[in-house]
Formats: sequence, C-alpha cells, structure tokens
Amino acid sequence: PADFICPITTEVMSDPVMAADGHSYERKQIERWLATKSTSPMTGETLQHTHTFPNHALRRQIREWQEAH
Repeated sequence: PADFICPITTEVMSDPVMAADGHSYERKQIERWLATKSTSPMTGETLQHTHTFPNHALRRQIREWQEAH
C-alpha cells in the first residue's frame, strides 16, 4: 500500500515517524533530511518544528501487512 512507502526512500518503512507536516517517513531518512533542512520533503514548506514522533499505528499496520504477505 502507498501509505507504507517512505516518500524519501520510496521503500516500505520499518520505523515510521511523523513530521510536523503530518506525513510519515522512515526515521533515519527524515532525521538525515532535517539535519540540514527545515522544510517538508513533501511540500517544500518550512516546518513549524523539526521534531518527529513515532507512528505506532502505521508501524503496526505495516507489520500486519508484511506477515499476511
């Protein structure tokens, strides 16, 4: 499913986190992005903050989907 794909890596996420833009990204990739930029990889707009938060629900959905396939 498209929601399971990191917009930066274009691969299924294993450790999804949510950024201030409301989008989820693979943790390592968005942290690398935010180390040098303060903009959204999806929209290019400036983020209100550069904190990320674990997306536990999405991680669970990805794991369930992987187990089923």
